[in-house]
Amino acid sequence: MRQIILDTETTGLDPAQGHRVIEIGCVEMAGRRLSGRHFHCYINPEREIDAGAMNVHGITNERVAGEPLFAAIAAELVEFIRDAELIIHNAPFDIGFLNHEFARLDPPLPPVKEVSANVIDTLKMARDLRPGRKNNLDALCKDFGIDNSGRELHGALLDAQLLAEVYLAMTRGQESLMMELETPTVQFACDANGVRAPLPVLRASADELAAHELVLAAIAKESRGKCLWQALSAAAC
Repeated sequence: MRQIILDTETTGLDPAQGHRVIEIGCVEMAGRRLSGRHFHCYINPEREIDAGAMNVHGITNERVAGEPLFAAIAAELVEFIRDAELIIHNAPFDIGFLNHEFARLDPPLPPVKEVSANVIDTLKMARDLRPGRKNNLDALCKDFGIDNSGRELHGALLDAQLLAEVYLAMTRGQESLMMELETPTVQFACDANGVRAPLPVLRASADELAAHELVLAAIAKESRGKCLWQALSAAAC
């Protein structure tokens, strides 16, 4: 099953008070590996952004004034998440906002649960695994050894990328179990002295490299040029 790690930024805390989505970031994962595909956009909310929300994500009214309305990106978003398992930190918040946006459309779109296959709330998962501990994204990154040094402010695409790593870390035991259950035994060729032959090296294709660079460029944009992988690649060159 495709998995989509999704995050949103909004004008405030409650869609019932007229608050709107202003940024959506999604990354795709298949077989517990990032595919390189992502969906990201800023949205004109047609209202002012609360000062408290602005302090969290740093997105200003001027930044989104020229962006498309939600109606213009809705179809593309729905196709990206369709039939996928959604992975969201504090899922009721993001799902509530997206359902509110879907209902405002003319004609309205069905709620997220009718578009996607399933929703995993990583905040609930973290609280079950780590009762009594801080379970916000920064705390989880710290405890699982995930570099979030570029996260000075919240950003939907960067947060989705970090959440993907957090989710993989929290479910690593499940991954090991599935590998034991599903992975066939590998037979290695050896010579007469029992020395194993060199393993073949499978290099990334041009399309895979291009997809990788697109994700890195998006992360660099959201982190204001602080994409660690790009810095390491430049140093290696």
